[in-house]
Amino acid sequence: MTLTNPDISSSPGTLLSLGHGYSAQALARLLLPQGWRIIGTTRSAAKAEALRATGIEPLIWPGTPIAPALAEATHLLTSIAPEEDGDPVLAAHRDEIAAAPHIAWAGYLSTTGVYGDHAGGWVDEECVLAPATRRGKARVLAEAEWQSLAAASGLPLHIFRLAGIYGPGRGPFAKVRDGTARRIIKPGQVFSRIHVDDIAQVLAASIVHPAPGTVYNVCDDEPAPPEDVIAHAATLLDLPLPPALRYDEAEMSPMARSFYAESKRVRNDRIKQGLGVKLLYPGYREGLAALLAAEG
Repeated sequence: MTLTNPDISSSPGTLLSLGHGYSAQALARLLLPQGWRIIGTTRSAAKAEALRATGIEPLIWPGTPIAPALAEATHLLTSIAPEEDGDPVLAAHRDEIAAAPHIAWAGYLSTTGVYGDHAGGWVDEECVLAPATRRGKARVLAEAEWQSLAAASGLPLHIFRLAGIYGPGRGPFAKVRDGTARRIIKPGQVFSRIHVDDIAQVLAASIVHPAPGTVYNVCDDEPAPPEDVIAHAATLLDLPLPPALRYDEAEMSPMARSFYAESKRVRNDRIKQGLGVKLLYPGYREGLAALLAAEG
């Protein structure tokens, strides 16, 4: 079966989106036209007004009680990053989430960083979690906390481990154009990626076909070295290849360098076989071409 942009208009509900950011906004673009009500949390009044302009009912959190929204929500999505000592949402609202009366589906956005380094080898959802970074270890802890809550309360939890996200406003073209892009060469380094619109259709397909307790890798079909993606972006723009720098000689932020601490290829069979998803952008070539076309 194929569920590209699945139609869930027959049963629109109320989605409470905690940390309504880039990926959640892509899901909202699918749900809002189908009659869904979406309540999205954000940290600032300015961002709240920006959300309201897109049709989202904003809720400033922390600062505003979320119990009333939880009482009305039929679906729950959390995109809020964990802290080193656990998930901040559960630290503040575990009991309220456990007692929410109408939740038919809950999603937690995690990361493929939970698998750690596999020296370019393949991983799937059954692999042992062995993160090498602090952020990855925090995600493992947060996943376990959400799974514990689900086991204790019956929350219909689904975990989505996202690969490197790109999409409108998050592509390599700007840096290639302004001359700041670099091809960082680390032999054997390979990443998996996912276009934000494919994240949205995976989440929507899961809402149509819930399977509580399931973990999904969300990535495309073409893991690739990062320098290949930069080079292809330059080719699409008909610009010279950005300079190549050895990893051990490149100046990078600690966060950027942490991405290079792990190398793996991530399998996505479960989103295809379990949810019937047909990727809009099965590889970075298709995704970058679409981004460039949208600019025009």
